[in-house]
Amino acid sequence: MLRPSCSRWGTATLGALLVLLVGGCAAVSPSRAPSAQDGLVVETVLTGLEVPWALAWAPDGRLFFTERPGRVRVVQDGQLAAAPVATLPVSRATSEGGLLGLALAPDFAASGALYVYYTYDAADGVRNRVALLRLNGGQATEERVILDAIPGSGVHDGGALAFGPDGKLYVGTGDARNGAAAQDLASLSGKVLRLNPDGSIPDDNPFPGSPVYAFGLRNVQHFAWHPRTGQLYASEHGPTGEQGRCCHDEINLILPGGNYGWPEVAGAGGAPEYLDPVTESGSGNRPPGGLAFGPPGPAAEQLFLATLRGGQLWRFTLSADGASTVAEEQLIFGEYGRLRALARGPDGALYLATSNRDGRGRPEAGDDRLLRLTLP
Repeated sequence: MLRPSCSRWGTATLGALLVLLVGGCAAVSPSRAPSAQDGLVVETVLTGLEVPWALAWAPDGRLFFTERPGRVRVVQDGQLAAAPVATLPVSRATSEGGLLGLALAPDFAASGALYVYYTYDAADGVRNRVALLRLNGGQATEERVILDAIPGSGVHDGGALAFGPDGKLYVGTGDARNGAAAQDLASLSGKVLRLNPDGSIPDDNPFPGSPVYAFGLRNVQHFAWHPRTGQLYASEHGPTGEQGRCCHDEINLILPGGNYGWPEVAGAGGAPEYLDPVTESGSGNRPPGGLAFGPPGPAAEQLFLATLRGGQLWRFTLSADGASTVAEEQLIFGEYGRLRALARGPDGALYLATSNRDGRGRPEAGDDRLLRLTLP
């Protein structure tokens, strides 16, 4: 059973219900130094979590988040609820699957509807699905699957899930270790999918009658929309040995009907039939976790990326057309271990969750944790 070492968020006001931890729970773990970036303030908000994957705030200030073993958790009235909102039957046969993406419906305040993406065991192997949960009295009393049988595997299960400014639900999937499927428009693998909230296919999708919005992607992780232009960005894991290739972790500007080249191209291939990434890691490792635009103010149009291996936080300044970067700056250099979930909170700060208990990290006392970042 999950036993958070701190359940209260403290007393300092951060927003409607968000407050910081006080006393021993507020300090950054003494075995990890503060960030090397002058002016960046990092505060520990929650500890004792188990592989948090996605964060989402409700209009009333409640924070919902997923834990990969299958739990949807909530912070309400400044307190981490001991009982999960929901526990999903996730597969234990994967190293990258489980309960992944989370999105609250645009009308969540009235409907109580939230959406999850999770990996499960089917009769013929591992699969992924998108399900709608409806809250009643703080617990999910209904689950309705709106998209099922997304191909799954031990790795490359995708998991990105978010509502866009157009009110449509966007789903990011992985290639499930079948690179060719990313180029197959009949497959749900290696795609960005676009759905109506009830799971039906929007009439204005680029391929009539298909949920496919973009394709040729290896393993989509998270989404972020530019606050002014509405452009959609997605983070994607690059190869780790396929055809002798490595790295080339990407951030892509997602266009309707766009082909991003996987498995024919990794990173910026320059081929006219494929869309190149906004930025990629080249031969270095920058495996992405969360992706978010900055808080109101000077950083509002800057794009932030958390990484798993290396535990980095990057800040990207985009070109005028949003199709490339003009500056790239690293703000965190591994002090907190593997980093996954990233989101802007209602108080304007960035919130970042570690992923040190995912089987690939080196967890310390207090892991996993939720961090609050005040930018320089």
